[in-house]
Amino acid sequence: MRLSTVFGPEATWPAQDLIAMSAEFDADLVAEAYRAGVFPMGLPESGWPDAMGWWSPVRRGILPLDDVRVPRSLRKSAKRYVVTADQAFAEVIAACADPRRPGGWIDPRIVGVYTELHTLGLVHSIEAWTPQGDLAGGLYGVSLGGLFAGESMFHDPRIGRDASKVALVGLVALMNDGVEGRLLDVQWVTDHLASLGAVEVDRPDYLRLLDEALSLPPIDFSGLGHAEPVRSGGVPDGSPARRPRLG
Repeated sequence: MRLSTVFGPEATWPAQDLIAMSAEFDADLVAEAYRAGVFPMGLPESGWPDAMGWWSPVRRGILPLDDVRVPRSLRKSAKRYVVTADQAFAEVIAACADPRRPGGWIDPRIVGVYTELHTLGLVHSIEAWTPQGDLAGGLYGVSLGGLFAGESMFHDPRIGRDASKVALVGLVALMNDGVEGRLLDVQWVTDHLASLGAVEVDRPDYLRLLDEALSLPPIDFSGLGHAEPVRSGGVPDGSPARRPRLG
């Protein structure tokens, strides 16, 4: 088994999405958490604003790569953008963390830890650019072996109404590289994600899929190109920013 036991065996976890809280929060713990099927999200409204919550949904959202549904209108929109990887991580996470977004959960602690993980090659961004080189939208997430765990996405409503969706479609195409068992984790399923083909699986089934995915060769993010010039757009959309972050 390749799963981490940093939170103990799954059989001992409570039958709810929130499985633990801690004062500790650093890059090493976050990486181990994803290997255990767990992700962090703060608890600002719980009375413990400094605590970190650790989550493993009882019903986990995934986006099966072979069943992604891309509407004709989105395929048409995609032709207006250039999709890249890891060309503007700082800009993407800053837009996702913008405090003007309703229900914002990305605080400076999270930005700092995920930026550190990005420098270690464990967190990646996918960007969608206009032909003029403006950042119209994007997403970021954690990649370990064949896993990509989506964290958040944004679009600039002035120039990129569908840009975050285009970035997601670009990620799916990148992961569809012929390696069986790759896993695109979206944490929770929204109506929007369900319309694209996202489904729910029970926690034990997710952990089984994760165990398989962790054994796979890493995803090659160099398969996406570059946009020139690269200027950030900067205004995130007002869509709900709580989990699932790819919603």
